[in-house]
Amino acid sequence: MKLLQSTVLFNIEASSRYKHMAIYAPEVIDECIAGQFFYLKCSNHISPLLRRPMSIYKIVKEKDEVHFLYLIKGEGTKSLSQMQAGEKLDIFGPLGNGFILKKEWKNLLIIARGVGLATMAPLIDLATKQGKTTYAILSARSKEDILSANYMKECGAQVILVTDEDGNSDMVYVRKLIESMIDSKSIDALFTCGSKRLTNLLKNISLQYKIPGQVALEENMGCGLGMCFCCVKPFQRAGKIINLRVCSEGPIFQLEEVMEI
Repeated sequence: MKLLQSTVLFNIEASSRYKHMAIYAPEVIDECIAGQFFYLKCSNHISPLLRRPMSIYKIVKEKDEVHFLYLIKGEGTKSLSQMQAGEKLDIFGPLGNGFILKKEWKNLLIIARGVGLATMAPLIDLATKQGKTTYAILSARSKEDILSANYMKECGAQVILVTDEDGNSDMVYVRKLIESMIDSKSIDALFTCGSKRLTNLLKNISLQYKIPGQVALEENMGCGLGMCFCCVKPFQRAGKIINLRVCSEGPIFQLEEVMEI
């Protein structure tokens, strides 16, 4: 991990609510892995004071580029959205652990919603490069918000869209969809990010079908290093409840260890 000034290559509208930013970061590009995040200083002014954690959307090693896809939601991301190409962005990272893909896993099922879609994109790219088959169920309010779908298809994923506006994103339908894919596609591992309901659902399915899985958790953070204990959550491990920091001991955790959230 490094603290440095990177150059913004572009920061463009991806939809009415999301922006897509790319930075030039040759100093850290070889350290970046799928599932990690950066801690971004969203403004050159005092406010907002705290940095914002931002998951990696794309890792383009041949161009030394790191990409972020983010929802403009609060003061931090609003400030970030106003940055222009050529400006310097204060970044800290990459931080956290990453996804682990076991050699014996051939068929992966990825379920993500909203801002969690961005976190899953580099996982699909990694899996495809390792010769694995990926299936992705992508959920959002509307099709306009499923911004990663085309990129995931380019990376090799077989994509299914479910949206609130189409009325097919409820947990009953999604569960049936997941179970049908487990039966027909010989799924070896499950992955999710972006929704508490989906995480709870996938943990239940993981235990029922005895399929391993991983989840990328999102949490408010104060330091990004595990020193402030702002992002502590309870987990189940070896029959005990333990407290872990999402920033430093995550953000990737085993599905079976996640408690109801």
